[in-house]
Amino acid sequence: MKTPQVATEYLILVPVLLMQIFIFPYAASMLMNTWTESRRTLAIQEAANHLSSSMQQLYSSVNHDAITAGTVTNKLDLPLSIENYLYTGNATLRTASSDPNGSRILEITLKYVGLDISTSVLAIYGGNMEWKNSTFQSNFRSASIIAEKQSNGTIQMYFG
Repeated sequence: MKTPQVATEYLILVPVLLMQIFIFPYAASMLMNTWTESRRTLAIQEAANHLSSSMQQLYSSVNHDAITAGTVTNKLDLPLSIENYLYTGNATLRTASSDPNGSRILEITLKYVGLDISTSVLAIYGGNMEWKNSTFQSNFRSASIIAEKQSNGTIQMYFG
């Protein structure tokens, strides 16, 4: 009489054991991948926020009435890589309203090289701000932001 009971137990427990062998490592791997991607996203978001803040501070400094014209360079203290991945950045400027002299919105996008992870931040500037098309490279040791104030009050900014 014990034989049918043992066979029934094997019929139930062997598939459960096999599922545990394959499903638990797969589930753990998926959770780790999600956690790693979230951690990397947060790290590049922090770098983008720092970059945006540095740019706004530079703009505010150069936009002061005491500075009539000139060029100011702000060397960035961002890491050369995040978790051994380089990253690049670019920015696009658009006018916030229909008024051509209205506020400007600069969208800064950072992206890992070799990964499909990127982030964007927005920064608001005055109507006298212009953006010169340029690219930020994290592995460039002297990565900087350059602001050139012209005598008419226009401030052109770009990555150096």
